[in-house]
Parts: sequence; structure tokens; C-alpha cells
Amino acid sequence: MFKKILIANRGEIALRVICACREMGIKTVAVYSEADEHSLHVRFADEDVCIGPARSADSYLSVPAIISAAEITGADAIHPGYGFLSESAYLAEVCEACHIKFIGPTPDVIRLLGDKARARRAMKKAGVPILPGSDGPVSGEEDAIKIGREMGLPLIIKAVAGGGGRGMRIVRSQDELPKLVKTAMREAEAAFGNGDVYLERYVEAPRHIEVQVMGDHHGNVVHLGERECSVQRRHQKLIEEAPSAVLTDKQRKKLGATVVEAARAVQYANAGTFEFLLDAQGNFYFLEVNTRLQVEHPVTEFITGIDIVKEQIRVAAGEKLAYRQSDIEFRGHAMECRINAEDPVTFAPSPGLITAFSVPGGPGVRVDTFAHSDCMVSPYYDSMIAKIITYGRDRNEAIARMRRTLEMTVVEGIKTSIPLQLKIINDPDFQAARINTAFMDRFMPPVKPSKLAESA
Repeated sequence: MFKKILIANRGEIALRVICACREMGIKTVAVYSEADEHSLHVRFADEDVCIGPARSADSYLSVPAIISAAEITGADAIHPGYGFLSESAYLAEVCEACHIKFIGPTPDVIRLLGDKARARRAMKKAGVPILPGSDGPVSGEEDAIKIGREMGLPLIIKAVAGGGGRGMRIVRSQDELPKLVKTAMREAEAAFGNGDVYLERYVEAPRHIEVQVMGDHHGNVVHLGERECSVQRRHQKLIEEAPSAVLTDKQRKKLGATVVEAARAVQYANAGTFEFLLDAQGNFYFLEVNTRLQVEHPVTEFITGIDIVKEQIRVAAGEKLAYRQSDIEFRGHAMECRINAEDPVTFAPSPGLITAFSVPGGPGVRVDTFAHSDCMVSPYYDSMIAKIITYGRDRNEAIARMRRTLEMTVVEGIKTSIPLQLKIINDPDFQAARINTAFMDRFMPPVKPSKLAESA
């Protein structure tokens, strides 16, 4: 087992890894930017190293700085958390070269599944249902027009290296296809350094279902059930829950078995998430694989009783999975609300000093956060300041516990998304599980015509 793990991240996920390491008797190293000098992950780690100024590119995204910090502190493993370098095949390769264990999949698997076009082909070969689409990146506007005519409308343009909705455009008219391809390519190049895009049939208002998997380096793979993440804004998830309220036992069993076989086919090891779209007819279509720990992993931990971060560490250390598929039981219902530092009406960021912070506990409540009174929320990083996770015997109890927790939470000094979260969970359609990826449209502020023109 590892003696010391460096956490290449910040905020609540860095604290989450520190907690797992403390329980396992493993020392930790926190890295931090100048903006995070007084953060809780720095306070609670056994050692800490400043790796650069506030800008992510100069600190949390700097592979040389991360590796240097690991070497000078004698860390024998690096946990990347989520975001930043968590899906960096390059970091995983450098770790191998430096004899430091990367707590995640192998570089080859990260590279394969991080390229959405290659991942589609790999999943198709493994028998996973995929949507009709181009066989790899389009070569340009003319190629896109030809493929678009063959596929029919509507379709969606996606960046090969995409994420968070960047490099993505929905096409409803053949006339707008050339312009939107060019726009998506330009946006993808700016966001990811890779302007390649591909085309795929667009599913109107689907549900977003994902399956948590865990594999080891001995060929063992299990799934930990599904999560529903349909409540999202601009492809950013707001509320996640497990299990999905609409899947039948037959669908659940088939989807889980399909994902396990697909993971085995690509020799997947460590934690990962296979994401799918579920259409109105009950058909699943592969979306992507996230080769890392997910923000919403706590809901799976609640319903399975399995500590996913500890399992990540054990697997990376070469141990076999501690359980077989038959050992895993799913009980109750769990729900997570992401609390963001932003205006709940306009969604404008709201960084600043938190002057008061209190989240009540009680039965079935878990809070993952780095926030506290007199905590500065930086404008340099993601706006999420906390995750509130509730558990109940069923979905209604999980919702009731989420409602009373949100109502009793106190955050002063900045604006948060809590009022919006309360509107969502009090919505009759949400309570009845009548949700899809278009659900949030009813809560979005009106868009001015000029903005619509710019987005097209």
C-alpha cells in the first residue's frame, strides 16, 4: 500500500481524498496555488506545496509543477480528483516514467476513451448501442454537409476532445450546418487544443443515465449501479440521483451487464463512468466515458455502502477488487445538489468572502465542502462550493431531506444556487420524476434576440 499520496486538486474533492487517506493510514500532500494558501485542504494535509500563481494553467494544470511537488515530498502516488488533470493521459504517462503511481486508468485507456470518436468505435465493437454518426472526425465543411445529408436532421456536432458543452452545436437545418461546423471547430480548438469534431444523430430531450464501474488490474470489473443526471444547465449537472426512478429491473440488469463487458473489452481499471442517453422509447445510446472519479460519486456510495475513493487507492496499489458483482446490494435512494456560488436567477458567478456558513446535518445527510465562515470563494476556479447529498428509504424521503437541508442552510456574503435548487425539487414534474435534459428550460432567464443570433 502507498505511504504518501499527493492530491493534484483543490476544494472539496481534495478534502474527500484526504479523508479516505486518513482512514487508511496514508500520509497526504496538498498542492495549492497562491489563491488557495489558506484553504482547508492545505490545512488538513500532512504536507503542502505551493505550485504557482492563481491561474490554473500556471498551477493546477502544470504537470511539471505537480510532478516536482511529488518528487520533493517523496509521494509514491498521485490522486487527480476530478477536473484539471484527472483525464490527462500525459500526466499518467509522466507518472509512469517517474515511478509514481497515477490513481486512475492507464494512459492508453484514458487516451482511447478521451477521444469521443475513437470511444464510439470501441463501444460499437464491444456491442454497446451507439447513435448513428460520422465514422470519426469530419474533414471539413464539405464532408460535414455530405454526412449530414445522409444522416438526416436533427443532428449534433461534437468536439472529439469535448466536455462541458464546448465545441458542441445542434443542427436543425442543412443550411446552417457549414457555419455551425466552423464555429464548433473554432471553439473546440480554443478550449481543448484540438479542433476535430464529429456528427451524431441528435436525441430530443433525452434522459441522462450513467453507470459507475470499478475495475482492477487482474481483469475484474463490476458496476455500482446507475445514476440519473438529467437535471442540467448547459450540459452542467445540477442534481444527480441514484438509482434512476424510471429504469425497470430488466433495463438496469441489461445496462449494467453491457457496461461491464465494455469495460472489460478495453481493459478498464480503476473508477470510471459510462454515460448514456435514454430516449422516450426506452432505448439507450452511448454518450461518453469519464475516466475519473465523478463529482456525483457520493450518491452511489450512499446506496451501495462502498467507499469509491478507497477502492481507487487499493486498485492503484495492485490489489484485487474487494467484492464481486453478487456482493453488491443497492438500497434506498440518494440525491445530490451542487451548491454553486452564483446568482440563482442570472447564473452570474458570485465570488467573494463567505461571512456565515452553516449546513445542518441530521439523518441521511452528507455535506462535502471546503467552505466555511470567512472563506474566500475565488473567481479563478469552478463555482461549486459544496455538495449536499441526502439518503432515504425511497426517493420521496431523499427529496424531503434535501428540502429541509436546503431550507436550513445559511450562506451569507455571496449568492448561491440554493433558491434555484429549492424551486427544482418543489416542482411537481421533478417530484414525479418527469425529467429530461430539457427540464431546466423552464427555469432559464429569457434570452434576448441578439444573444440568440450570436449563439447561432
